[in-house]
Amino acid sequence: MAEKPKKPQKLRARLPRGLEDRGPAAIAATRRMVEKIREVYERYGFEPVETPAMEFTDALGKFLPDQDRPNEGVFSFQDDDEQWISLRYDLTAPLARYVAENFDALPKPYRSYRAGYVYRNEKPGPGRFRQFMQFDADTVGSASPAADAEMCMMAADTMEALGIPRGSYVVKVNNRKVLDGVRDALGIADDGQWLTVMRAIDKLDRLGISGVQQLLGDGRKDESGDFTKGAGLKSEDIALVVGAIEQGAQLDARLRDSKIGQEGRDELDAISKLVSASGYGLDQIVIDPSVVRGLEYYTGPVYEVELTLETKDEKGRPVRFGSVGGGGRYDGLVSRFRGEPVPATGFSIGVSRLQAALTMLGKLDTRPEFGPVVVTVFDRDRVADYQKMVAQLRNANIRAELYLGNPKNMGNQLKYADRRNSPCVIIQGSDEKARGEIQIKDLIEGAKAAAAIASNQEWRETRPAQFSCAEDEIVAKVRDVLARHDVKWN
Repeated sequence: MAEKPKKPQKLRARLPRGLEDRGPAAIAATRRMVEKIREVYERYGFEPVETPAMEFTDALGKFLPDQDRPNEGVFSFQDDDEQWISLRYDLTAPLARYVAENFDALPKPYRSYRAGYVYRNEKPGPGRFRQFMQFDADTVGSASPAADAEMCMMAADTMEALGIPRGSYVVKVNNRKVLDGVRDALGIADDGQWLTVMRAIDKLDRLGISGVQQLLGDGRKDESGDFTKGAGLKSEDIALVVGAIEQGAQLDARLRDSKIGQEGRDELDAISKLVSASGYGLDQIVIDPSVVRGLEYYTGPVYEVELTLETKDEKGRPVRFGSVGGGGRYDGLVSRFRGEPVPATGFSIGVSRLQAALTMLGKLDTRPEFGPVVVTVFDRDRVADYQKMVAQLRNANIRAELYLGNPKNMGNQLKYADRRNSPCVIIQGSDEKARGEIQIKDLIEGAKAAAAIASNQEWRETRPAQFSCAEDEIVAKVRDVLARHDVKWN
């Protein structure tokens, strides 16, 4: 007896870790957010530009020390010519390539903005995704501190445009030259040791001065018992670093002798004067010597936007969001392509992270957007009549669709409209057609009325929120329903 053929195995639908699917409500919320950010950026005179999601890997500059293959932090592949290509991990490196390639054709300074997804080949975790959206603005071709001050002011304006009140955010500003002055004073030649120092400083908000001191010294054991090796500095050098990053601390004599450190402090003074002259207060933009930001390509002022207000997660635990954006001066990125100095500064908002924060804080409307008006099919032989109604509504800039499923059951058509979050449906049977009428069922009002009706019998008798009108009144009457419930589509 012949064996029965095996059933083909079904493919299991699954999503890789660190990625997410997004529905209409989340997409609509992102769209509203991005539009507000765009309005601020354009008010500052920035113009849009788009670069591809993929670049030659050497243009992104992400390589392991052996230079043999791209860094594991980026998604990469080799093309037919055996050249490495990578998905962009930020929007700044692709901009540097674009400016260098089109340098002579672009006005200088070149002011542009761009939004898009970036990709990180890193271990995913809570709030840490492999794909997320950023929205950047950059000025290329100006070495003036005014360009950096503008980024800080624009960051503050963007937070307030998104509904984050003054006092609930802060733009923190530091200068990598000040930190380079610290390195000079310490006499650290080893890049690895200096990286450990920088990472220790970067943990000030989370661990406090005591934790930073431990990481600058021999190391620190956390609550779980895990030990992190420190930078191995002597006690007097630890005191110098702590004095450099604490607000209002006395400046160590060794730091005063650093030329590059003083240059950084002068630039910070200039930024402070510029933002103050423009009416921005210390509750918006502050100099914070503990801001490290960008361990790789920043060369001057760096800025970080932090949300300072706290909220609770779904389990009632306190949550503080911290940094939702930042940037800085990167005078070396474009220069890699040009072989000449090209100053540049930029600011980036982590749209995905900020959206999660605004949603949890109740600052973002995440209700599903209203769906289209649904024209039902009562008589399948009259689809052309129903399609004509849809066309009338669309021509009047009203979102509308014809029910394209099996029209046999009217109840299923109404359930479909409910699931689409439709504000109303259009019904026309043979009796209505004979009278030159249509029925409009207001689903929003109907849902309210249904909650107050005790029985199905009462529902059938009253048929709330359903009314008749002449066929040629379809647009006007639908507009009345939309206006009554303030239905607007973006």
